[in-house]
Amino acid sequence: MYNDFFGFREPPFSIAPDPRYLYLSDRHREALAHMMYGVQGQGGFIVITGEVGTGKTTVCRCFIDNVPDHVDIALILNPRLSSRELLSAICDELGIDHAADATIKSMVDAINRDLLDAHARGRHKLLIIDEAQNLAPGVLEQLRLLTNLETSEKKLLQIVLVGQPELRSILALPQLRQLNQRVTARYHLDAIDRAELPAYLQHRLGVAGRHQQIFTRPAIARIYRFSGGIPRLINLVSDRALLGAYAGDELGVRAKHVRQAIREIRGDGKEGAGSRPASASRFRGTGLVLASVLLAVIATLWWFDRYPDWSIRADTSGVTRQGAIERSAPESEPKTASSLTSARPPLNIGAEGLELGAAFVSLFGLWDESYNPVTAPVACDHAAALGLACLEQRGSRGTLEQINRPAILTLRDTRGATRYLVLTALTGDRARIVTSDGPKVVSFEDLQSRWFGHFYVIWRTPESLAADGGAGEPPAEAVWLGARMMALADRLAGSDAENDRIKRMDLEQQVRWYQKQRGLTVDGIPGVMTLIHMNSDLGIPGPRLVAAAGEAR
Repeated sequence: MYNDFFGFREPPFSIAPDPRYLYLSDRHREALAHMMYGVQGQGGFIVITGEVGTGKTTVCRCFIDNVPDHVDIALILNPRLSSRELLSAICDELGIDHAADATIKSMVDAINRDLLDAHARGRHKLLIIDEAQNLAPGVLEQLRLLTNLETSEKKLLQIVLVGQPELRSILALPQLRQLNQRVTARYHLDAIDRAELPAYLQHRLGVAGRHQQIFTRPAIARIYRFSGGIPRLINLVSDRALLGAYAGDELGVRAKHVRQAIREIRGDGKEGAGSRPASASRFRGTGLVLASVLLAVIATLWWFDRYPDWSIRADTSGVTRQGAIERSAPESEPKTASSLTSARPPLNIGAEGLELGAAFVSLFGLWDESYNPVTAPVACDHAAALGLACLEQRGSRGTLEQINRPAILTLRDTRGATRYLVLTALTGDRARIVTSDGPKVVSFEDLQSRWFGHFYVIWRTPESLAADGGAGEPPAEAVWLGARMMALADRLAGSDAENDRIKRMDLEQQVRWYQKQRGLTVDGIPGVMTLIHMNSDLGIPGPRLVAAAGEAR
């Protein structure tokens, strides 16, 4: 009823589980990164925990939508089952035929045959169990036994357990210590923190059609105190606060509207001075709250059944204007249309995003190289011919800053279609990008809300590493690497004594020393990430994403 009043196309805090309104906070992205990392770990368990309403299912669905193409997923949503019932459900999800009265052994054997067949075809099987805190210890032990099947290189089944915090206590039981030791990645999903709440609210307002922040700072503070950052509670109180502002003919949501909304949700107070009139009283009471929660559960189950492969969109544009909006309308004054100044238009990924070929044209240009997608359809092969190399990876902003090279970011537009932007520079929250309309500067937060960690970079490969130096001579790679390690010791050693100690190490020890210096995986292997960092530290020419201290952009 308040849509026209506030300029919404639809209610921004509706109970319907519309994927367009899903907001991935920093914690959600971290949880997703842990899951993406874990699925590359070739078997074992991944554990994601979090309180009720913190968005575990959101992360799970996003993960399902972004797993590598060779991964086949089985999803169990109701794990309150016996060992036999769970094995039967797994067989159903994997499409394995089994008799209705099949024994545990026969089902385990059938699952093992299916895993071996999948491995032979280059497929990887992944089992996801939601609400895993409902699994009995004996059932969890049966799951562990399923992961015993392995080749010399990897386990053939990966299991993701998603559940409430008590799942951690269950896994810590002595009888489950073997399972606990097989957890390759784990993450506890906390609620949205106070600093992220304005972006969460603005995201939902933006999707609904209004790109200005209409919640005052005191109102946001009260929402956070009530909800504790739980998205489900944030939505509930924000919707009722909007209704109160509408009833009071006020364009801004103030603390008094939130206070009244909280009293109505709790059922422990009467209408306050700024709440809606008696004609709207039918919307009050705890009965509506309970009905809303029930409808939300029903609608969620219906949506996931009807649309199992939904995509995610986020829009946090306009958040940076919040401070100006708040100062123009103090808490003691009602907001007017003139006080709600227009915020920066949101980045339109659908219209401004690039095709991958066009993105690589821009990226090669930053390396002063030309590229034609028509004559060289595989960009990475073209890079190799130029003495460059491609790196396709998933990570976070921190990963990009570590690599410190311009990158092609893979993003999703409003319809879930894949588009690309070229990230050429990062300075604080400002990101310089190349779009179909040319270069522009945007908030990195605006990019991050549409980016799920996938990117491409180009880097310059070391010279003369292809062939050995001749009979009796060390390989060219070892010669090149040893010389560079000497140079890095001169640059990075803290003292002459340390420099001398490093130079007396064998080559593997030197690589380990350098990896530890740069916060990389310490394995003594000069892989891609190690070589890219070496190039940066040695001043190898090439474009940088983050300018060095004192360097102009």
